[in-house]
Amino acid sequence: MENGDRRLLLEEFREPLIKDESASEEKAAAAACRSSKESHWMLYLSTFVAVCGSFEYGSCVGYSSPTQSAIRNEFNLSLAEYSVFGSILTFGAMIGAVMSGLIADLLGRKGAMRISAIFCIAGWLPIYFAKGALSLDIGRISLGYGMGIFSYVVPVFIAEIAPKDLRGGLTSINMLMVCSGISIYFIIGTFLTWRTLALIGVVPCFILLLGLFFIPESPRWLAKMGYQKEFVAALQKLRGKDADISQEAADIMDYVETLRKLPKAKMLDLIQRKYWRSITIAVGLMLFQQFGGTSGIAFYVSEVFVSAGFPSNVGTVSYACLQVIITVLCAFLMDKAGRRSLMLV
Repeated sequence: MENGDRRLLLEEFREPLIKDESASEEKAAAAACRSSKESHWMLYLSTFVAVCGSFEYGSCVGYSSPTQSAIRNEFNLSLAEYSVFGSILTFGAMIGAVMSGLIADLLGRKGAMRISAIFCIAGWLPIYFAKGALSLDIGRISLGYGMGIFSYVVPVFIAEIAPKDLRGGLTSINMLMVCSGISIYFIIGTFLTWRTLALIGVVPCFILLLGLFFIPESPRWLAKMGYQKEFVAALQKLRGKDADISQEAADIMDYVETLRKLPKAKMLDLIQRKYWRSITIAVGLMLFQQFGGTSGIAFYVSEVFVSAGFPSNVGTVSYACLQVIITVLCAFLMDKAGRRSLMLV
């Protein structure tokens, strides 16, 4: 779209502002109230659909712990063979995470979530019908690939559809749902069979795939790709049909235009001396978080408690409940206490 066309489009956005100047304050307040109510339901529906992917992420992580003894006994797997089944999830996740940005940019945020859900379904079914270790491992690595895409695209999608005043709270739901997925699987896995647990993992994927038909694409992605009419329609749908989106639409267009003018970043830029400190801190935080062993404990928490001489069911349920409580607490404290303070704690 040429600059002249873009200016005309932005003028169309702002036109309702001029026309509404003669309206009374009472009508403006009533319209604002209506738009607030109408905008929130689609925003919340879109967030709910997206965080089904976050819940699926947690389900994938939480599956291996409560099912360890049952799967090993049924297929006579050694500890090493089951360890491969548990940990191969992370290899699939690494591949999915590396490709997630490219997929989300080419196919859109909704397209990336669809692909992720399909890979997760394709992972749960081989596990459910498994007759040996190979089928288990193939299903597990497919789950990991889908999980890796979800880890990127869900928080990005929520951040892009949310208004500024709700962005922090809505994005925190992502981590809460991941934790809830892990915890719920820990709890229900204590009394359900491992095949039933695998079948339940398909449910969030189907909800997500169905819900994607009813929610709009990310307006920012549409603007970035040059789909101007779709961009306006998506933003209007998210904010409500009576909401004035002129200023927000203009801000998004300005942001996209600024991004286009910036020079393309390259991998070689990372080795420049001025970025060493920032990269060391960012990568170091991620590495040391993983080396802390939290993922390893989550994958095999039931056996950890058994090895410690503690009742497996009691320990697993307690661990699951504590996770949810701490995650909710951190979501409230994130903006008040600060990220650095919470990491130190």
